[in-house]
Amino acid sequence: MISAAGVELSLDLQGLSTGLVYLVVLSFVFIESGILLGFFLPGDALLFGAGLVAASPHSDVALWPLTIGVCVAAVAGDAVGYWTGRRWGRPWLETKPRMAEHIAKAEAFYERWGAIAVIVARWFPWLRTATPVVAGVARMPYRRFVAANVVGAVTWGAGLIQLGYYSYEISWLRNTAIAIGLTCGAILVIAGAVRWILARRRARADNLAG
Repeated sequence: MISAAGVELSLDLQGLSTGLVYLVVLSFVFIESGILLGFFLPGDALLFGAGLVAASPHSDVALWPLTIGVCVAAVAGDAVGYWTGRRWGRPWLETKPRMAEHIAKAEAFYERWGAIAVIVARWFPWLRTATPVVAGVARMPYRRFVAANVVGAVTWGAGLIQLGYYSYEISWLRNTAIAIGLTCGAILVIAGAVRWILARRRARADNLAG
């Protein structure tokens, strides 16, 4: 989610040439969207910071080329993730006897909630990296996936850049966005910690029962 890092990233981006700003932002968006190793990249903060840079009178970064480029990179990244899951992830998982039940559950989930999941996952770190891959594993119909992919990419990519852009001169909007981002980030961290603790407890209970 957006954090104070968005402002810090805007300062870092301002030190780059215009071409490098585009390259860094679009590359990060593509990698975070389509490659599992990109789950640690600060996509939300980067887009917010890029919007701030585009609004700066000292920058040659243009708002609409940046926005369109980010949307294209996000769509392309998710497409790579989808086909990675479908062509390589699914066959590999099918060789694991214990994964059959999980694959069936993923198929049922994406049959019912796939489009919503792809759109909503864009707004959550880690989920936006894993969701397209799992959609591919579950063999979600590609037409449905593409439609959801485009909607998610546009609302997330364009939305955060526009938010950063208009926050440049509207301090209350910037402060509110940062506050919301910090709150959501804290909730995600706490939820992840709770889930990890519960999983550990279940594993210990299973070991004792066995």
